[in-house]
Amino acid sequence: MTTPFPFTAVVGQDDLRLALLLNAVSPAVGGVLVRGEKGTAKSTAVRALSALLPEVPVVAGCRFSCDPAKPDPGCPDGPHEAGNGTGRPARMVELPVGASEDRLVGALDIERALAEGVKAFEPGLLADAHRGILYVDEVNLLHDHLVDLLLDAAAMGASYVEREGVSVRHAARFLLVGTMNPEEGELRPQLLDRFGLTVEVAASREPEQRVEVVRRRLAYDDDPAGFTARWAGEEAAVRQRIVAARELLPQVRLGDAALRQIAATCAAFEVDGMRADIVMARTATALAAWAGRTDVLAEDVRQAALLALPHRRRRAPFDAPGLDEDKLDETLEEFSGESPEDDPDPDGPGGGGGGQPSPESGPQGGDTAARPEAGEDGEPQASGAGEQSPVRAAEPFRTKVLSVPGIGQGAAGRRSRARTEHGRTTGARRPRGTLTKLHLAATVQAAAPHQRARGRSGPGLVVRRDDLRQAVREGREGNLVLFVVDASGSMAARQRMGAVKGAVLSLLLDAYQRRDKVGLVTFRGAAAEVALPPTSSVDAAAARLESLPTGGRTPLAAGLLKAHEVLRVERLRDAARRALVVVVTDGRATGGPEPLLLASRAAGLFAAGEVASVVVDCESGPVRLGLAGKLAGELGGTAVTLDELRADSIAGLVKDVQRRAA
Repeated sequence: MTTPFPFTAVVGQDDLRLALLLNAVSPAVGGVLVRGEKGTAKSTAVRALSALLPEVPVVAGCRFSCDPAKPDPGCPDGPHEAGNGTGRPARMVELPVGASEDRLVGALDIERALAEGVKAFEPGLLADAHRGILYVDEVNLLHDHLVDLLLDAAAMGASYVEREGVSVRHAARFLLVGTMNPEEGELRPQLLDRFGLTVEVAASREPEQRVEVVRRRLAYDDDPAGFTARWAGEEAAVRQRIVAARELLPQVRLGDAALRQIAATCAAFEVDGMRADIVMARTATALAAWAGRTDVLAEDVRQAALLALPHRRRRAPFDAPGLDEDKLDETLEEFSGESPEDDPDPDGPGGGGGGQPSPESGPQGGDTAARPEAGEDGEPQASGAGEQSPVRAAEPFRTKVLSVPGIGQGAAGRRSRARTEHGRTTGARRPRGTLTKLHLAATVQAAAPHQRARGRSGPGLVVRRDDLRQAVREGREGNLVLFVVDASGSMAARQRMGAVKGAVLSLLLDAYQRRDKVGLVTFRGAAAEVALPPTSSVDAAAARLESLPTGGRTPLAAGLLKAHEVLRVERLRDAARRALVVVVTDGRATGGPEPLLLASRAAGLFAAGEVASVVVDCESGPVRLGLAGKLAGELGGTAVTLDELRADSIAGLVKDVQRRAA
């Protein structure tokens, strides 16, 4: 068995360690989500926490970790007699992102259930994690159907397995801990809200601290047992402090003044619902107990807000998480009095620090003093233009879905039709491997003709493995939306480029909501580059788009070839995920011999590969060459103008894509 790295040997990461310890003191806080770049001890700290938790009393022999003081009356291994208990170490159960549904919730023996009516049940990870820690590394990559099961268990404190009228229920109350790299995508809002606390971690920039990190890691790798022994004293001290804080916790007093500060803070940051208030109250109480106090102080409320609110405050999808600490301090100061009559005059100057923040400047902001750029009238800049500073994106708007034609088998999402584990049942087939979704009618139909030959003489159905039928279901999949953006001089007019960025930002927002992967290829000057390899982090794509420079010639062929290469590599990594290529250009091509001919040949590669594509036509001015429409035909896709991209103008676009691909 691997010796875990000692929790107290983790260098720095004070907020991370505090959040984990508060959950150890009070599991009612609700777990913690750790966000940060790779290599910042996220997983190391989480795995080390279980060694600090007190021993858990359980009913001897119960696979579902029932509490001997209060056994679960509905336990599948029950009924249990009170008092028949033993102790075991607290568990930390890891949920792999690629786990199956049966591995998470458990599995029923369908054949025995149909033929004998016996509930033969094998517990899953939710049963193992009951009264312990359920840890999900890279939780943002967890498949939607597993997220749904986690949400149900977290909300009800129990797990239900139901198959064709046969059901099993068991208690499933656990401390949910997740780690993630935001560059790989965000969490669904419902799951994000289930984490009590959130912590942002980053590697230290202090050389001495980095040296100490390397020194300790090398010492641990050379002799894990010896290194752990050297930290045994510190580990024991923290373990004793956790036990003392747990004993003190029921005596901690949360006064009315602290409650008013909590409520005012949640209101000031416009969090949805009441869960934030409850989590802040529990966190502030745990902080006081951890400090050995029986009264909650303003400093506890402030620290609780910094841990419980950043992921709950209302924000746009591409806004960075975090909390305005100046606004937090103003709110706490305003409501620091003991009596609600002491509230300041709401009509006074500044509104007491809780006023609405200044709105972001609109698409015109920052452009009113901009000097008009050459090429805004639509004339190509074949001679080349110097690089210009990035242009602010126009206000994003709502778009309708652009879907890939046909039926895929990719990862669950919300864009294109696909064969999925969840959705409406459209048919049945023989199972390939483990049976996951039984099609009862087809199974009975397959078994019925053989009952006499199998010697059936009483009730029940004689079912064999060959009779079982898997339900075929149709749902939605997420796609790879690859943006190929023209950043050349012909697109560089500030007003037009702002509109282009606004359109791409709108499509990115749509991809965020539909759980797609996105990639960004740009071309300008003499070549094309992959500004962002395919990723689930739409936020990262939006950030790269915002800082995109413009200017130079228009190597359209290079942009298309680079995109084709990105798709080729991505097919090797994720063959089931289908792609939708969105080319944002005016269709012009300059630089080198016969640039339009080269672009046409490059476009033919997409048509030959039947890659779904859309060209967003950015041509403007009184004279239109129609090059973008011609490019769309060569790609085998369709063209749409910036104006037609809006939701109220795009109704026929999906049908056009599907008709061209048919």
